[in-house]
Amino acid sequence: MSDQPVSPDPVEPQGEAATPGNPPAAVESMPSLEESLRTAEIKAAEHYDAWLRAKAETENVRRRAAEEALKERKFAAEKFAAAMLPVTDSLEAALGVENATLETLRSGVELTLKQLQQAFQSAGLVEISPLGERFDPNHHQAISVVEAEAEPNTVVQLLQKGYLLHDRVIRPAMVIVSKAKGL
Repeated sequence: MSDQPVSPDPVEPQGEAATPGNPPAAVESMPSLEESLRTAEIKAAEHYDAWLRAKAETENVRRRAAEEALKERKFAAEKFAAAMLPVTDSLEAALGVENATLETLRSGVELTLKQLQQAFQSAGLVEISPLGERFDPNHHQAISVVEAEAEPNTVVQLLQKGYLLHDRVIRPAMVIVSKAKGL
């Protein structure tokens, strides 16, 4: 035995060995910090530009919606006003008649009332006429209570019609309601 340490066998690299005609396999290198920074700045600029465009589009949509809502409020009564014009014309024509009789005035008023009711109907205005129905405090306003043959809490007299506009009470019907006898 000798005093010299035994050296292990050299390990050959796996894969093809480098030869004069065959350069070693390319080692993937990490991009430099400058390149990474440049790429990140470009992406950040693209995202910022996209954000600015989205923000501008959102503001445009919001502005257009506000303008449209303003127009809707301003001209909401346009259809109803157009339906009321024939009623006005009829009333003015009735006042313009020189030799009107009671019958002609009555028939003119009836026709005008029909025009008015049609205008109300086309606008979604429905009358509340609850005679004989159960009292509903959401749609009726009781003015007084009287003893009557009807079941208690029944509308026995209508003093003034009420009106709903698309299921919202515009004016409750003013009614007199029955109570049990002897109470």
